[in-house]
Amino acid sequence: MDKAPQVKLHSTAHYFLEGLNEIGIEYLFSNFGTDHAPLIEEMARWKKEGRKFPKVLNCPHENTAMHMAAGYAMATGRGQAVMVHVDAGTANSAMAMHNARRGRLPLLLMAGKAPYTVRGELPGSRDNYVHFIQEPFDQAGIVRSYAKWEWTLPSGVMTKETLRRAHTVSHSDPRGPVYLMLPRETLAQTWDEGAVRPFPEERYGAVRSGAADTAAVAQVAERLLSAKHPVMVTSYAGRNLDAPALIEELARFAGIRVLEANPLYLNISRASPCFAGMMPAITDADVGLLVDVDVPWIPKHTRENPQTWWAHVDVDVVKECFPIWGFASNARLQGDSVLILKQLLEALRARATPAFRDAAAKRVEAMRGEGNERRAGLAKQAADKGKTGAINPHYLCAEISKAIGDDAIVVNEGIRNGPVVNNQIMRTEPGSSIGFAGGGLGSSSGTALGIKLAKPDATVVQMVGDGGFYFGNPSSAYAVSKQYKLPIFTVLFDNSGWSAVKEATLRVYPEGDAKATNEFNALLAPDIEFTKICEAAGGYGERVDDPEAVPAAIQRCLKEVRGGRSALMHVRIPVLGGNASFPRKRESSSVAQKSLGPRFRGDDV
Repeated sequence: MDKAPQVKLHSTAHYFLEGLNEIGIEYLFSNFGTDHAPLIEEMARWKKEGRKFPKVLNCPHENTAMHMAAGYAMATGRGQAVMVHVDAGTANSAMAMHNARRGRLPLLLMAGKAPYTVRGELPGSRDNYVHFIQEPFDQAGIVRSYAKWEWTLPSGVMTKETLRRAHTVSHSDPRGPVYLMLPRETLAQTWDEGAVRPFPEERYGAVRSGAADTAAVAQVAERLLSAKHPVMVTSYAGRNLDAPALIEELARFAGIRVLEANPLYLNISRASPCFAGMMPAITDADVGLLVDVDVPWIPKHTRENPQTWWAHVDVDVVKECFPIWGFASNARLQGDSVLILKQLLEALRARATPAFRDAAAKRVEAMRGEGNERRAGLAKQAADKGKTGAINPHYLCAEISKAIGDDAIVVNEGIRNGPVVNNQIMRTEPGSSIGFAGGGLGSSSGTALGIKLAKPDATVVQMVGDGGFYFGNPSSAYAVSKQYKLPIFTVLFDNSGWSAVKEATLRVYPEGDAKATNEFNALLAPDIEFTKICEAAGGYGERVDDPEAVPAAIQRCLKEVRGGRSALMHVRIPVLGGNASFPRKRESSSVAQKSLGPRFRGDDV
């Protein structure tokens, strides 16, 4: 007589944790709510049984959680998971979803949904006031513009297939964030383990870009072989750590001037003779390469040469997320830029004549001289230290560059001072410079923490203005830094406002009433003690007003970071002009000794 089939029931939450393991999720950056009760219960059971599941990092604000996942992806290429609370947490995550989409970062954002049963018909039914008010008509609509894919888990039996699908879409080129909603009743369902099968990567995994058609590569090579003034403009090729050395090799071989436009990563050593800065000068170019770049220049402010022959090599040539784009090219090669540039270098080597090699070598020597002149100009700008209460950002960044070492990772959210950061803080190593892809300010705090999590031995330096610092939910970021032992060094440029707002107004109305009356509505509260935010979480804070105090202050902050706690150096740079004039307070000469450690002010050291 046949035995009855054996049924072994588990909750959807159980299969969910198994599914996260199967798709390789290492971290779950979380801001839990009432919708996650089945998951929290299952996690507790698994922990009690000694079973492994992704490490949970609880973040007091969703902005921190999202940008930590983004930073981790930037450092490793591996997307992680974020768990937030229904529509409210999704709304708090929307800005970071925008940034992740613009940065083409793999990331799985998940949110609960308010229970859909009202009277206890199913396990997980509504049992709280907020379950009635946290159900919008279209929760996914909050982030749909920034998600490659979104769905609601319909049944526990679909858990592993759904997670694999989300992971595959997110990690397929061009990469990007995805969004999954999890109803509480669905998480509480039970299913026989025989009904929930795995979906392995070898059969359902992501698709990566490849090389280009050899004929298309040959066409680009022929153009370069006859070029007199070739240029390359790039932004995010350096997401692949093999790219910077390859770009330099190609540039040296073919005598190509390499420009970075709003660099999201280090794309070439900035000490290279072929590196030509970050203000694309393309007027004289006869042949140009656009390599992994979204906005190579601002057409309104850039003199273009209509005779330039452009080839565009990119993981996303058509810019499918941009309703209007507008940069022409004669050849478009979509794929993996490292593979395509290797093909191009091989084609050039096979065809290069002695005359070509000689001309390319002369161009490299000419560029070397131009680079020396450019760096001399930057050194001259940095030689002016500024004055008390108005430290020169060029001088500040030059001193940071001297102190941090080649292996430090600089996360640049300086915005209007971002070019100063890029120009004055010399970066030469792949992965040592991280930029800002989107338009959502407040990314750098969480990004720096995510990079530190991925690279615990690295010194991570966050460069941020006071306006961006506010948006970054710093109290949440420093709490996470303390709880999970992720020390970062924050350098805060304080000009008491939003320089970008003022400058944008002047660009549109250069002689308008805003300029005449000095009314830009860009000033923020003056004399804020930003150091106290870091100190409140056990970090080290130091305010610097005196330019002579900068080098020693940097060293003290680095010592604290290397000793295991975050440090914030609050630097007063020239105050933003605009609809009021705020006097700078003169600080007392005493050094305050706090229970969380000494806080030095610039006038005192």
